[in-house]
Amino acid sequence: MTRPLTIDDIHRFEIPGDPALSPDGTRIAYTLTTQDAAHDRPAGAIWEVPGDGGPARRLTHGPDDAAPRWSPDGTRLAFLRAGQLYLLPAGAGEPVALTTPDRCPAGAGVPVWSPDGSRIAFSAPASRRPATEPVVIDTLGWKADGTGLLGPVRNQLFVVEPASGEIRQLTSGGHHAGQPAWSPDGAALAYPSAVGDDADLTGASAAYVVAVAADAPAPRRIGPATGRTGAVVWFPDGTALLTVGRTTTGIGHFELLRQPLDGSAPEPLSAALDRNVMPGGPGYPGALPQFHGDDIVFCARDRGATRLYRRTAAGITELPLPAGTAVGGCSVATAAGRAALLVSDAASFGEIALLGLDAGIPGPPPERLTAHMARSLPDVVLHPVTEREFTIADGTVVHALIVRDPQAPAGGPLLVDVHGGPHNAWAPQADPVHLYHQELASRGWTILLPNVRGSDGYGESFYTAAVGAWGEADERDVLEPVATLVAEGLVDPARIALTGYSYGGYLTCWLTTRSEVFAAAVPGGVVTDLTSMAGTSDEGQVLTVHEIGTPERLTELSPLHHADEVRAPTLILHGTADDTCPAGQAEQWFHALRSRDVPARLVLYPGGSHLFILNGRPSHRADYARRLIDWVTAHTTTRTPLKGN
Repeated sequence: MTRPLTIDDIHRFEIPGDPALSPDGTRIAYTLTTQDAAHDRPAGAIWEVPGDGGPARRLTHGPDDAAPRWSPDGTRLAFLRAGQLYLLPAGAGEPVALTTPDRCPAGAGVPVWSPDGSRIAFSAPASRRPATEPVVIDTLGWKADGTGLLGPVRNQLFVVEPASGEIRQLTSGGHHAGQPAWSPDGAALAYPSAVGDDADLTGASAAYVVAVAADAPAPRRIGPATGRTGAVVWFPDGTALLTVGRTTTGIGHFELLRQPLDGSAPEPLSAALDRNVMPGGPGYPGALPQFHGDDIVFCARDRGATRLYRRTAAGITELPLPAGTAVGGCSVATAAGRAALLVSDAASFGEIALLGLDAGIPGPPPERLTAHMARSLPDVVLHPVTEREFTIADGTVVHALIVRDPQAPAGGPLLVDVHGGPHNAWAPQADPVHLYHQELASRGWTILLPNVRGSDGYGESFYTAAVGAWGEADERDVLEPVATLVAEGLVDPARIALTGYSYGGYLTCWLTTRSEVFAAAVPGGVVTDLTSMAGTSDEGQVLTVHEIGTPERLTELSPLHHADEVRAPTLILHGTADDTCPAGQAEQWFHALRSRDVPARLVLYPGGSHLFILNGRPSHRADYARRLIDWVTAHTTTRTPLKGN
């Protein structure tokens, strides 16, 4: 017997991540995240699966293990445990700590092995700010979501020698040093960092190179100071850097760039693809670009899904994956001609797979090596995700996903869910975050997930189409597809609800000031007052200067400025420790609605960062889904349709 997914299933989730392929291609280490119900927290452990097939096995017991990385000879595995760096023999044995809280008080970053395996580099804060110490602020960037108040503390580069335990700090200064990459000869590290005394205002960043010798000179900037650099890799011959970034600081795609070490202008390598290169991050699946011989294997997003590409001398080709498969991580072993992948599809949250790289293109599809979804949820069948395209009145084609039970009768309720970012996207793969989609579909709801203007995966002109025009540019991308579904008889016009998180929370608030088609609204992680966001969000400067523009537009495009028009009963869900969309945004919206006698409720999640719906307490994530379901159900049971669209 099978059954649909329920919210309570969150406690059974086993979700793989961050695959690391051994240099000989025979073993794949990865992180497995489960949910610790007793301590109400996610738990991470390191697992391993043979590359040629066989059962996966647990290597560490967690509960806070992550970022496994093989030594170049494959005999050792470095990983992070509770933020400190550990080393595990590949055969058997207990992990040994390479860093400790007394030597790395703020923890270590992702380990990066030197080519000869004698050293490990990482980026980490040089100190920990005492919790009671006053915070003196001279520049922006003084706080970060999930971390809190930074003050003057910045990430710097460190190198540890496993043999001796010696730790050396290589950089210092007022800018963060990003994840390092070793030069092929092991003599230097490259890393991304901000550029100039006004980098907090300009957003400019570039690649830097620092020698690892004890008497090395100061780091040297490589390339122009007028762009953005998000990740750095060395070309195998050591003559240039491969960066993920862009040549200006404005909003737009990240691309692959070849940056010569002489500092001359970077050469674009992926512009012809017209897709955003995805180096990976929370909520933004992808992987660092990697070399396979002279070819570059990298991730980019297309139609909402992160896909795998290979750049050769002849051009860029998408690597073969089964239809409906997306990539969440990639690790290449050049000598073995293999790549380990994290893959997902409409029936699976993610599994580890192995792809051969030397069979030519298209070549055979990847072989799945794990079955965590089948093991943890063997009786669950997910409701299908179908794709639709809607042509908006101005001719723009908007791609959307629809989740519904195929057996549900037409004319039922509709939930519209707007994604965040604004430059993120809904993907047609199984979703372990928005559990209310599946439960509402089981109750006869249709779920509409539109990739509105500004979404990633449809070209740069679409990506930037809402810059300077949040809400105004993309509101029809929601309202017209809703009208189409009503006209088709698929949904009941009196039972339409609206939700969204982060930018989706913003657009939810905005649309309830502009339309009366929604019987209920549930904005989460909201943005309501762009003017105050500019000074209180850790992304405030980017939002003000690049996404919106002038102070006048900040006011005009703020839902708070139009709160008099709201009629929809509104449930506001927000984390109290959110530094990207501070909780004051939710408080202001609740006050505006309550003082105008609009039915409203504010729910605050203690300690919840902006990403708590991804990686916060399981109890909070489940509560979020249940409250949303209860609210939209209660307010769409009986209703007379209002005029307008």
